[in-house]
Amino acid sequence: MTSTHPAPAAGGSPLVASALTKVYGTAQATTHALAGVSLTVQPGESLAIMGPSGSGKTTLLHCLAGITTPSSGAVLWRGEDVTTLSDARRTVLRRNDFGFVFQSGQLLPELPAVENAALPLMLAGTARAEATAVAARWLAHLGLAGMEQRRPGELSGGQAQRVAIARALVGSPGVVFADEPTGALDQSTGAEVLDVLTHATSASGAALVIVTHDAGVARHCSRTVTMRDGRISGEFRAPGTQAAAAATGGVAQTVPTPPATGAGGVR
Repeated sequence: MTSTHPAPAAGGSPLVASALTKVYGTAQATTHALAGVSLTVQPGESLAIMGPSGSGKTTLLHCLAGITTPSSGAVLWRGEDVTTLSDARRTVLRRNDFGFVFQSGQLLPELPAVENAALPLMLAGTARAEATAVAARWLAHLGLAGMEQRRPGELSGGQAQRVAIARALVGSPGVVFADEPTGALDQSTGAEVLDVLTHATSASGAALVIVTHDAGVARHCSRTVTMRDGRISGEFRAPGTQAAAAATGGVAQTVPTPPATGAGGVR
């Protein structure tokens, strides 16, 4: 089955936010969660958004991903302003063009790992056998060969997050959004998961946007922006494309080219 959206590649579309604001409350008591944020995320780039609680970092991620509609401003993706799309169109966008990794993984407990990873493809209309075949290749690629039939309760926290990463990448999204993806993991396991996440997204050509309060997590990314009071307060670019070794005191894990999708052409 041929996908309705192209696989990301170098030189693909950037994700561009322009003058985003988000205001909550009433005229008598308002909260400016975002106060004019402009940001561009390039294909293959890994971006960390840092800031204390209440700084606006999660609101920014939700606006970039089409989960929340900003009060004003634009989010441009592949020639469309995400903020003006209907709810139905944004749902399709999140399913086909964007991938998500959450702090708790949010896997369905009754499904085995391979079906959890295959969900985006099956929801997009891919036959179950074909979708699970692609998902199985991703699981093997991420070090979970032989665990395809294990349910989330039979996996460690790090293994479950790898399944979540496979789910995020199985449909070849243009952007992967991760909200505190290692917040529920110990430091060592979290570093391993971050290595997998950053390398796998980069190798697939997808951009990666991570929200975190942890500087150690941010050091895995090629660029970091800091937020305070709904505004971008600073920016730092890592000297190399991968800073995981510096963050962990070791050598960043090398992840090979993502698995081929096979004769079915699912991307």
